[in-house]
Order: sequence, then structure tokens, then C-alpha cells
Amino acid sequence: MSRYKSLVALGLLCAPVFAADLYVSPSGKDENPGTSAAPLASLDGARLKARALAGKEKVTVHFAKGVYYLPATVRFTAEDSGAEGKPVIYEGEEGAVISGGSLLKLDWQPDGAGRFKAVTPAGLEMDQLWINGRREPMARFPNREEGKNLFDAWVLEHTSTPDPEKDPLKPERIAKWSNPTGAYLHAMHISLWGDMHWLVKGKKADGSLDMEGGWQNNRPSKMHPRYRMVENVFEELDAPGEWFHDRANNTLYYQPPTGTDVKTSTVEVVRLPRLLSFEGAQGKPVKFIGLRGLTFRHAARTFMANKEQLLRTDWTVCRDGAVFLQGAENCAVESCTFDQVGGNTIFVNDYNRRITIRGCYIHDSGANGIAFVGSPEAVRSPLFRYGPQDYAKIDRTPGPKNDRYPADCLVEDCLITRTGRDEKQTAPVEIDIAARITVRHCSLYDVPRAGLNIGDGCFGGHVVEDCDIFNTVLETGDHGSFNSWGRDRFWDPGIGKFSAEVAKDPSLPFLDVIEPITLRHNRWRCDHGWDIDLDDGSTRYVIENNLLLNGGLKMREGYKRIARNNVIVNNALHPHCWPLDNGDMFTGNIVSDSYKPAAIHGGKWGETVDRNLFTTSDADRTKYAKNGCDANSIVGDALFINPEKGDFRVKNGSPAFKIGFKNFPMDNFGVTSPKLKAIAKTPVIPELKKGSSPAATTNTSQITWMGARLRDISGEEFSAYGVSKESGGVAIAEVHLDPSAPANIAGFKTGDLIQSVGGKAVSNLAAFKDALAKLPSKPETPFGIIRNQAPSTITMKGKIEQPK
Repeated sequence: MSRYKSLVALGLLCAPVFAADLYVSPSGKDENPGTSAAPLASLDGARLKARALAGKEKVTVHFAKGVYYLPATVRFTAEDSGAEGKPVIYEGEEGAVISGGSLLKLDWQPDGAGRFKAVTPAGLEMDQLWINGRREPMARFPNREEGKNLFDAWVLEHTSTPDPEKDPLKPERIAKWSNPTGAYLHAMHISLWGDMHWLVKGKKADGSLDMEGGWQNNRPSKMHPRYRMVENVFEELDAPGEWFHDRANNTLYYQPPTGTDVKTSTVEVVRLPRLLSFEGAQGKPVKFIGLRGLTFRHAARTFMANKEQLLRTDWTVCRDGAVFLQGAENCAVESCTFDQVGGNTIFVNDYNRRITIRGCYIHDSGANGIAFVGSPEAVRSPLFRYGPQDYAKIDRTPGPKNDRYPADCLVEDCLITRTGRDEKQTAPVEIDIAARITVRHCSLYDVPRAGLNIGDGCFGGHVVEDCDIFNTVLETGDHGSFNSWGRDRFWDPGIGKFSAEVAKDPSLPFLDVIEPITLRHNRWRCDHGWDIDLDDGSTRYVIENNLLLNGGLKMREGYKRIARNNVIVNNALHPHCWPLDNGDMFTGNIVSDSYKPAAIHGGKWGETVDRNLFTTSDADRTKYAKNGCDANSIVGDALFINPEKGDFRVKNGSPAFKIGFKNFPMDNFGVTSPKLKAIAKTPVIPELKKGSSPAATTNTSQITWMGARLRDISGEEFSAYGVSKESGGVAIAEVHLDPSAPANIAGFKTGDLIQSVGGKAVSNLAAFKDALAKLPSKPETPFGIIRNQAPSTITMKGKIEQPK
């Protein structure tokens, strides 16, 4: 019996002999007995009434249609638990809404400036405003532009060129704000890896903003010069739908869209970040409680609380969510809708076992969809920032220190879309410090970053299967529809350093990822990155029977990855920075392009890169023969059955069968329940490229300088170095072995990327030579470099030679 089918036997889904029913209605009273004739009024009242019956018989709490405004977070403890065969189920009929907001009755009056204003209750805290069931934007600059979901409907144009007329930090604009205290500044990471947020505390003496924040990224940077936005400034209240709450004077201002009658409108404000909380512990868990058929709405945003570093991932996290589970076992969230909650939707925190999330529709959340995040206390020798490892000090005991992490959990048949509305370093499904999480038959799309992210190897055993994940990386860069890291105990930014350590101790890469991570039978499409992106150190993956529609498969440095029996449309394998003897296998796949290596060694690649079918040309097949690749691979027409309709199975007689390829179903990716299938999108199927793929454009120009050989970078190398195409740089291809070479004396190393000379940015060889020619005569010259994806500075003394 599988670990998920066992939930039926455990009693969440089967009916016991004895059962009790309680009823809740917006028109009820908590003093009532909870019968259908005399219902209760609130969720917490129902919880207290159910507690007396919990564990003795099956209890079903029925919620009638209507909105249930929570005065405070409802907290389930071990005393509220059901028992095996006797669960407690909180079930809503269609239209039953659990709200973390309040309904306001306001007397709107014109304010003389084309807007309306109303007096609000004293001390009112509000994070969002809903008018007639529609979430409205705070007063903001720049204003909303419909398009991609950058900071809630602001077009991303994939350019770094600043637009001074849309810069919220332009001194002339700030000067117009009488009191910006309480405003928020939102900005993208300089490399578009994520975002950051600041709270404005006021103005400084020089007229600039006094702000705190910017901690929402674990590889922090300056804010992006173009993509930034300020909200909650009264003077920016100038567009239909915008609002501003003057807390000091208890006044709400609103500019209604055409056709909105504020006098008769329903006005709701958002207060609570957490609506329901399961609060148990490993020795005293919350058990056998289910949520079914409820809609959750009006949860506050949490971007300023997003501070905690997640090991050495690029992410930080706020451990909170509209539904929060800690210390729970055998609990379920089924057929629920989460409507535009402000932060994380469902957060499974620290110790949890056998949590099931099934049949849910999650849309327009401010942060993650579903997050499984364990405690760093469970990790041996944890590190929390991108950087070096001290191999002399690490604990070499395999596996976790304790059980403080989610395990044996299931996400099934869920539609999760447009998450990351406010926080971009998020995903529909996020997994970090967890074990054996299965994500099955889910549709994940229209998101700013990856559709599914696994932040580390701790502790493996995850399975992603039968999913449809596409239209991702819409607002960030250098990622994929699937994104992972494996910056575990073995990993160091210096590939040579960890390779030497692994050569001494081959068990090192597998200390944390103690079980394989499997991606099987999924459909992926990413138009702004890779379909599957195994980034820094991702180790022990099995990738089989996947359909990759656009971005190909990236496998950065890691160990023991097996990619087999996949169909990679219009693309191929992208090996980045593979260490020697990493044990990788790429075999039995159908590809339609040459491989795209970056910063990879010159010897044999992996254990096996062979027995693949190239649908383009023999030139693609033999391109990396010198690296031991594809001696037994073949070239030919795959004979796909119906590629225009997305059926990439192959016909009888296909040469794919000669490499051992086996057909897999192409018609059951994504959600399965009729209700969700009726509204789920599917990816655009690409047109197949014909014939041999064009050769990648590579700038081969090189120069020699100070005993080093320098060249431009292109293509995949921007990702390998961890830089944007706009910033670029000049790669040091080789430093002369002579220790007296000036480049050696200064401290340059092979693999460094020079990005500035004397404080002047250089993006390519032409800019480098120009900067050297214009250097003023100084005793010392700083060179800004990137080494192991981290910025550093090398100072050269004396005369700087011109390149040859």
C-alpha cells in the first residue's frame, strides 16, 4: 500500500459507523447547539463544539454559504484532533468563505478632487481594500499597466535601461510627497533573480527617503535601475481603483472606476496574515483534521516579514501562510479555493507528517502557493549564505539530525497560478529541508519564477509526476520551470575545491540527499529560461519520461543524475560546470539540437552521454565526440505521431526504438478533476524546427594581456558566471603558469570574469581595451571581478600594460 493510499485506511476519507454533524451559518449564534435548525455562527465556535466530540466519532462541520469574518486566527491544537477512522472535517458548501478581513459600513463623501473619502474606525489596520469583491490597488507610482504580472500588473520589458519618467526615487517626485511615512518601495534584484522591499520611515534631511528593508533575497544586490515601484503615497492616488488610508486621521480615500457606485458598494478590508493555524508538536501533534470545499480570502501580505535565510539557496522566507501547519499528522486540505491571499497560501512548517493537499484551486497569491519548509535545526553543518565550505569542520554523518521537517506529504490535482503577485522569489510549490514530498497531477503556470522549486538536497525522496508546468520565469531571469539547488555539505562555489574533496570522500555529495529526487512524466515549457534547471550542486536526480517543449534540460555541477527517455523539443542538454567523474548519465533521449555546454572541463563528460536520437544532423551528434559523447547515438526523423497537437509519441518504425526509447502517455498531464480541468490552461505546443540547428554564435576573439589570455563570453556562459547579459564581462581564459606573470602576481585566476577597470564597467573586450587606454596614471588600479559567482576586487600596482 502506498503512503498516500494509506490515508483512506487511516480514516480521513472513509465513513465510520458513528458520526456527528454540526452546522454553521452566518445567521447562527455560537450559543446554539449547532443543529441544522439552530446553527452556530463562527469557525472558532464550531471548533470548540467539535472538540467535545473529537476522537470519539467522525465529526463533520457543515458551513452554509456566506462570509465568515475571523476576529482572530483560528488555532487548532492537539485537543482538537480526530482519530484514525474518526476524523474531524470542516466542510463548506459552495460560496462558504473564510475571511481574514472585516466588512465596513462607510459614509462616502466627495473630496473635491474627483475622489471619495470616508471616516474609518479608530485604530483600523488594513493591508488591502476590496470593493464589491474586487481587490483594488494602493495608490502607487508607476501606475498599473496590464500585461505580465510584475508587481501586480506592471509590464516587464526585459531591459535594464532606466526610464527616468517612471523612477519613483527621482528627487523631483519625492519632493511632491508631503509625508511618505508608511509607504513601501518594491524593486527587482539587479540580476532579476528575485525582488526586495522596503518600508519608508520618512524623509531624510537631504530629501531622500529614510527606508528599512531589502532583506528579502539571500544573494542581495542593489535594486534594479528600472523595475521598482512605490505604493501607499497619498499624492500618487491618481488612477481608477486606487486608494489610500490616512491612519492618523482615520480617513479612507478612494478613486472609483467608472460605473462603481461607492454609496452602494460592499467594502471589505484585510487584516490577518494567517487565517487557520494547526499548532502541534512531534510528541503532541494535531491529527486527523480535514478542510474541504471552503474558500479562503482576505489574508494580509507578508513581504516585510520575509527575512529568514533558507540555507544557501537564493531565497529568504516568511514562515507564515493563510493556512499554517506545524506539528500536524494525517491532516488534509481538499477541494478548497484560495482567492488572492496576500502572502504564502499553505505553509507546512517544521515537523509535519502525511499532510495531503488535493483538488485545490490557488490563484493570485502574494507569495508561494504551497511551501514545505523544515527547520535548519534538522540539518547537519548548515550554512545560510552563498559562500565557501570548511571541509575540516563539517559533520559527515549522513541524513538529518532530527525529525523537524515535513515528510511523506502529497500535493495532488491542484491548479496553482499567478502566485508571486507581490514576492517574486517564490513558486507555486516550494520544497526546502523536507523528505518524500510528492507533487502529482498539478497544473502550475503564469508565475514570475519557477513553477516548482527544490531549494536543497535535504533530504530527497521527492517525486514530481504527471504535472503540467509552463509559462514561468515571466518576471525574473536565469531560472527554469523547474529550479533546484544542491548547495549541501559537499558544495563550494569553487568547483575544483569540492571536486578534490569528493575525490577523497565519494560519499560526500550524498550526505544530505539520502534518497533520489525523481521528475517523471511531466510536461514543461519555459520561454525565458530552461524547462528544467538543475542549478548549483543539484545531485541524485532521476529525470525520465518528461516532455520538454522549449528550454531544454540544464544540469549544472552535481553528482549521479540520470536523464533518460525524455523528449526534448527544439533543444537539448545544457551541461554547465560538470566536475570530473560526476557519474551523470544522459541516455535514451530524443533531442533536436546540439548540446549547450558552459564552463565544462575538456575531458569525458559524466559516466554516459550516449545512445540518444538527434532529429537534426550528424554534425550535432558528433559535435562533442572529443568529450566521449554519443558514439552510439543515432540521427533520424523521430516520426512523432502528432506533434502539432502535442503528441510526441513515436510511430512504429521510429529509429528511437533503436536507442531503447519507450513511448509514454501524452494526454494526462496536469489536473484531473473535471472542475479544475474545465478552467486549467495548457501550454502552447511549439512548431518543430526542421533540419540541422544553426550553430550557436560564439565570439572567438581573444587577446593576451599581462600574461593572461582574455576573451568575450556569450550564450550559456552568462548563467555559468551568474551575470546578466547587460553587465557581461571579459573572461580570463587562462593565466600563464609562469608565477612572474603580472596577472599571477596581481592574483588573477583562470575562470575570473573582469567587469570593471578603474571603476569603469566593461562588458566585452572592446570596452575593456577602451577602458585600459583611458586609464589615468595612478599607483594602483582596481579591477572588479566575478569569481565563483561572487564579486571581488583585485588591485594592480604600477603601470598597466595595453593588450596585444
